[in-house]
Amino acid sequence: MAIKNIVLVHGNFVDGSGWQGVYDHLTTDGYRVAVVQIPNLSFGGDVAATHQVLDGLDGPAVLVGHSYGGAVITEAGHHPHAAALVYITAFAPDAGESVNSLIANPPPGAPVPPILPPVNGFLLLDRDKFAAAFAADVPGKLAAFMADSQLPAAVDALNGAVTEPAWRSKPSWYLVATDDHMIPPAAQRTMSERAKATATETPGSHAVYVSRPAVVASVISQAAQGM
Repeated sequence: MAIKNIVLVHGNFVDGSGWQGVYDHLTTDGYRVAVVQIPNLSFGGDVAATHQVLDGLDGPAVLVGHSYGGAVITEAGHHPHAAALVYITAFAPDAGESVNSLIANPPPGAPVPPILPPVNGFLLLDRDKFAAAFAADVPGKLAAFMADSQLPAAVDALNGAVTEPAWRSKPSWYLVATDDHMIPPAAQRTMSERAKATATETPGSHAVYVSRPAVVASVISQAAQGM
């Protein structure tokens, strides 16, 4: 039977409202969709916030993560209501890995995200470089709003290491955004292959969930139907 519950987890520097387009597509197709607003203060706190949403469901769910949200679902995905994982241009750490460890040594020539130096333990992207790095295919006014409404990311959250990745025991899907300037597509493919995920690719920026919501919703629907 197809899964009817979908849980969406956002990444760093943004909040859950960016999922609205994906939400609209999925709810139109009959899915019950919940959006997690992770606090982004600590990795453990973000996993707990995701568990709280999963606790409230009446059955199995597809757990979806974008960017840093991928690390969150990799840990939170052991929850009994999480039946499948979907990574949207996201981090998929292995045991002992964190987002910080995955981005520590970028390959030569890879784009470097314009992360500003930490202030009181929190990070932001350079406002003037946000659109090009994060949301190059998002309309200019919306990209500017996203840059000005950033949710600060805690350094502690990025340092949070996965204990045992849920993708080892749960089926997973991965959408590679081929124009991503935050997580290099080559790194996305490597993580996807390691997780033995069902992978698809699409043109799109790191904000592909905003710019191409129908494509993202289709991958999530495939995961729900594939169970």
